[in-house]
Amino acid sequence: MKYTWWILQLLLLLVSIFFLVFGLDLLAAAYRLEDPFTFIMTFFAASFVVLISAALAVTFVIKMIRVYRRIRAPRV
Repeated sequence: MKYTWWILQLLLLLVSIFFLVFGLDLLAAAYRLEDPFTFIMTFFAASFVVLISAALAVTFVIKMIRVYRRIRAPRV
């Protein structure tokens, strides 16, 4: 039961990294578009995906570090 939290956090971290890479790929693909309106909409959507997935990835990493430090801290 205690390993399920770690597995869930790693799974969520991997999902957020996947969407980060997907957003970066979509951002690069936006520059190949011909229509200015389509470029703007794709650019902002990809930027939003990158922003949210990067924030979630950082959050999951910080949460895992805090829990690891709390587990390894000497009991007084």
